[in-house]
Amino acid sequence: MTRSELFAQIQQKSSFLCVGLDPDLEKIPRHLLAEPDPIFSFCKAIIEETADFAVAYKPNIAFFEAMGSKGWDTLAKVEELIPADIFTIADAKRGDIGNTSKLYAKAFFESMDFDSITVAPYMGEDSVTPFLEFENKWVILLALTSNKGSLDFQLIQDQNGKALYQSVLEKSQAWGTPDNLMYVVGATRGELIGEVRKAAPEHFFLVPGVGAQGGSLSEVAKYGMNSSCGLLVNSSRGIIYASNEKDFGKAARKEAEKLQLEMKELLDKYL
Repeated sequence: MTRSELFAQIQQKSSFLCVGLDPDLEKIPRHLLAEPDPIFSFCKAIIEETADFAVAYKPNIAFFEAMGSKGWDTLAKVEELIPADIFTIADAKRGDIGNTSKLYAKAFFESMDFDSITVAPYMGEDSVTPFLEFENKWVILLALTSNKGSLDFQLIQDQNGKALYQSVLEKSQAWGTPDNLMYVVGATRGELIGEVRKAAPEHFFLVPGVGAQGGSLSEVAKYGMNSSCGLLVNSSRGIIYASNEKDFGKAARKEAEKLQLEMKELLDKYL
């Protein structure tokens, strides 16, 4: 998917919502466990009920990998369910030496046809650039994340006072462009989103941490939105686990619509 196609969908739906698919067998509604493939049935209902409001879906690959070969089959079926005009993110956090990264890229971009993949930058340029060689595919590079452990490394400063995440932003922009490179920027970092936006004014950000993790959607938009929106705000638990009863799909739809309406107001305000 191209940048212009993604922005067109944001405008059409008045939304920059990404729904995270984190299907945990211990959390999905109990009645689904009688299904031949409970995870598929769960994701199917979530996608069908939220597709009107979502511009992206982000399957967390770990929840599928944990089930072995059956999980990979389920992931493929789930990916096929997502409408073709909705951006797909393989949340796999890959990143290895070049020849290995190239095969990871082939797996997710060719075998499964995802639009994008999350990548860890720790091993540097040669571990990232193989993912950038695929036309109309995207790398979503971890920059400033919302987890507690992010403080262990990402804010460490060098002798010139530059934080590690700032070095990641600076160096990586020489590898890709705003047309194929996004950044993960956690919503719980508040005003730091503004610092990331200054360093990467044109790039899209994938923003987790809104909802269950306490991030503020209005703060994200205030500090992070640019002239083409430039944001994909992810909500996982707050949508997909809104109910653990048979109405879970309808409950997910209600939460997705609530976020979309907030997003419409913010788009009207800033664009």
